[in-house]
Amino acid sequence: MNSFKNIFIGRSIHLLLILSVSITILTTLAVIVLLGKESFEFFKEVSIISFLFGTKWSPLIAPHSFGVLPLVCGTMWIVFGAVLFAVPTGLLVAVYLSEYASDKVKSFLKPVLELLAGIPTVVYGYFALTFITPLMKWFNPEIEVFNAASGALVVGIMILPMIASLCDDAFTAVPRSIKEGGYALGANTFEVIKDILIPATKSRIGAATILAVSRAIGETMAVTLAAGATARLTADPFGSVQTMTAYIVQVTMGDAPAGGVEYLSSFAVGTLLFIMTLVMNIIGNQWIFKSRMRIV
Repeated sequence: MNSFKNIFIGRSIHLLLILSVSITILTTLAVIVLLGKESFEFFKEVSIISFLFGTKWSPLIAPHSFGVLPLVCGTMWIVFGAVLFAVPTGLLVAVYLSEYASDKVKSFLKPVLELLAGIPTVVYGYFALTFITPLMKWFNPEIEVFNAASGALVVGIMILPMIASLCDDAFTAVPRSIKEGGYALGANTFEVIKDILIPATKSRIGAATILAVSRAIGETMAVTLAAGATARLTADPFGSVQTMTAYIVQVTMGDAPAGGVEYLSSFAVGTLLFIMTLVMNIIGNQWIFKSRMRIV
């Protein structure tokens, strides 16, 4: 009787796992089919060359223009600024948690990082709009209310827990004997971190950075509220920009009639965003896999 019960439970769990994997695969395929179908209709009306390499984005106001580079530029401003803030800060936090913090301090800081990861993105957007931007305007009154720098900084705060957590796990995975060997040779804590810990985990640090970049590329509400909705190619981080995700939000809120080329443009932008995120995730996962295979 117990043997039959164990077999039944085992097969039930097996079927449940297969069902879960199937749902994931089918959902991904449905997204790909939907984006591909609607994007195909869009590219019947607009040249893919002019879409990818055009420098003017004005799909909702005549004369219409569908050059996506201004949206890509706005997205890259957010990603670059977020990574520039989050990677060094997250690395320092991970080093502190791994090598300097006591168990009591670590038990306090870890939940704080998890809390940052759990805050809704719209709250981060309002935080940027009501705190970060006014703080920046206090130093430079000419900064626009909606600007790329504010959006980048708040997205950097959002991805900080991911980088700190992944780097902390990487540091913890380094065998203690290697660090003790450094101390035995007369190295101090800073030298062990600089010459042993970070070089030994550089692959995982790189993977954490790539995964954080893919997270920043897909951020929506925070940058919609903080960075504005002005699609333009600009070298000024203190001006308003529009990201790819922010444009998709703009269209889905009813700014374009359903079925028109303006509406279909959101699917073309979504397809490009999907491809960019997919490539970054593949690179990040491959990097992590290689780092795990490497003997520390």
